[in-house]
Amino acid sequence: MRRVVIVVFPWVQSLDVLGPAEVFGTATRIAGGDGYEVEVVAGAAGPLRTSSVSLHPDLTFDECRGPIDTLLVAGGRGVHEAGRDESFVAWLTAAAGRSRRVGSVCTGAFMLARAGLLDGRRATTHWASCDELSRRHPEVTVEADPIFVRDGNVVTSAGVTAGMDLALALVEEDLGREIALETARWLVMFVKRPGGQAQFSAQLAAQMAEREPLRELQQWIPDHLDADLSVPALARRACMSERHFARAFRDETGMTPAVYVEAARVERARIALETGELPVETVARQAGFGTVETMRRAFRRRVGVSPAGYRSRFRSEAA
Repeated sequence: MRRVVIVVFPWVQSLDVLGPAEVFGTATRIAGGDGYEVEVVAGAAGPLRTSSVSLHPDLTFDECRGPIDTLLVAGGRGVHEAGRDESFVAWLTAAAGRSRRVGSVCTGAFMLARAGLLDGRRATTHWASCDELSRRHPEVTVEADPIFVRDGNVVTSAGVTAGMDLALALVEEDLGREIALETARWLVMFVKRPGGQAQFSAQLAAQMAEREPLRELQQWIPDHLDADLSVPALARRACMSERHFARAFRDETGMTPAVYVEAARVERARIALETGELPVETVARQAGFGTVETMRRAFRRRVGVSPAGYRSRFRSEAA
């Protein structure tokens, strides 16, 4: 049995704890009992308040002794207060030294950074906290896009449900791909996402419009990316003048129509490049770019690499 220790603190995000724990527990049952033993460890005994419910940790820091296979630090709004506890940081540093691998879920990356465990490494966290992690810990190379990042024996994940993706990747590493896929099926996870996949969609990146015609348009665009999505065409669909539409769309979503459409098209193309074998020309056409050169320019602006380079990098990271 592989010993997994999930480290918690007051006001931890409950799903950061329970999500990975369910993945490890389900994988263990599928593997016939040969899998993981999960322990939730906190600084003190007794019920612990989380973002939603109370948890009762299995052990305190003083009681958690011996070798650890996987040490995971959860995140949550209490993470910065926990980071000011020098005894917590000292325990985490020592526990990492007796762990085969160390990881974090969501803003748990702040605790790893506070303990010096991310110095000189690549890491990620919840998209809304990436800038803060970079600012507080310039010695860490923060990657805002992936859902999880592995650097040596340290792995960090993005927000909340990305912790389940991280746990599935560890299950695949330990128990094999079939067990990981069966675990994903039992937990009704949409797909076992590799770490290089983007954290959030173009629709989530933008604000949702309040006006009904603009909100309906936001919902319509992703299903019609190969249509004419120019400002005149979108304004007609919204029954607004071009000038009024462009101003209203920007005010309500935080993006110009052109930027929103390009982001949605890049997202569609990225998913196709990540998950399929379609030629780049076909991907460009289906995503509404028309030509590979148009898609290549959009990728350079938004992703920093060409579509072919993205597919190659994504596959090598996933491997």
